[in-house]
Parts: sequence; C-alpha cells; structure tokens
Amino acid sequence: MENKISREPRWPALAAGLAIGVLFYLMPEALTVGPRWLPLVLIAAMLIPAKLFHHTGRVQLNDVFAYAGLGVTTLALISSLTLLILRLPKHLDPPGELLKAAAALWVSNVLVFASWYWRLDGGGPNARDRRHSHQAGAFLFPQMTLSEELRVTLGQHPWNPGFIDYLFLAFNTSTAFSPTDVPVLTRWAKVMMMIQASISLAAIALLAARAVNIL
Repeated sequence: MENKISREPRWPALAAGLAIGVLFYLMPEALTVGPRWLPLVLIAAMLIPAKLFHHTGRVQLNDVFAYAGLGVTTLALISSLTLLILRLPKHLDPPGELLKAAAALWVSNVLVFASWYWRLDGGGPNARDRRHSHQAGAFLFPQMTLSEELRVTLGQHPWNPGFIDYLFLAFNTSTAFSPTDVPVLTRWAKVMMMIQASISLAAIALLAARAVNIL
C-alpha cells in the first residue's frame, strides 16, 4: 500500500515571520520606516490568518495572506537596509546601534529568503502537500538524487522538503555565498539567491567597516 504523506507543518514559517517582526521591533527606530512595532503587527496580521486558513483548508486565502506577509517582510528588510546604508556615511548612529541593526538585518535576510524559497519552490507547500514525493522544483536537494530503494533504506521515502531545508539553504547562501550541497535549477531562484547574497554581503561589510572604525 502506498505511503501517505501528512501535510507539511506551517508553524516553522509562522515562527520565522514573527521572528522577523521581533527583530525589526528591536532595531533603532531611525532605521525603520514608521514605528518599530508596525512590521511586527502587519506580519502577524497576515501570517496568523494564513495559518488559520490553511488549517481550515482554504488554500487560496492561505496563499494570498502568506504572500502578503512575505511582501511586508521583504519591504521592511529592503527599507531598513537602505536607511542603514544612507545613514552610515553621516555618522548619525552610535556604533553599537549600527552593529545591532546590521546583525538584525543579516538574520532577517536569512529568514526572509528561506520563507520565499519555501513558499515558491515546487509550487509552494500547498502543491507539495498533494504530491507523494518531491521530484521537481527550483532546487535539487540531495534526497532527490537518490534511488527509491536507497531512500527507503535511509528512511527518506517518501520525502518532501520542509521549512528547515530551505532555512539551511538560505543560511548557506548568506554565509558561504553559495547553495553548497543544493544545486539551483531555475533562473528565478538564481536571481533571488544573488539578491540574498548581495544583501548579506552588504550587512557583513557594514559590520566589518564599523568594527574597523571602532578599533
């Protein structure tokens, strides 16, 4: 009898989105557009209903609110990074605040792009839930290259990527500036990974520059 796959849990993506909101709440207000609490409130207002719609099986509404939440997190990330870069030459912020802001942006960058990869790859989690096993997508995970017999032996059959797989991919992209063990197959994914690596490099460069100035 064919194995059944339970629906992929959505709480990791929800936790990541709320964590992004908390990181922006902890940033200096001068480096956020509007009050610091606004991103957290908007993210919660989008992602919590998305989780509820998924629980009730309303897939289209789940997608709408989930993409809206991702849009909010992405805009918050880009706007704060822009403000940080513009304010840095003017020495408007204390070194400690700049270091804290750059670190928060680096972590947010990892979480934002992990969420995008998770939401877009293979049609998204709702589409992946309907498949017996993940065999095609924007990324070639190592499990996808194994034979069915070997996956069964390793306890990896059936297999679908979860949020942690995309989080690992995004973390590697922000640290090693490459996908390491996961080849990228589609152009949209390559473009997104270039953007993520560029944001990460900018945040790390700001950290390094400020550290040198402090020394």
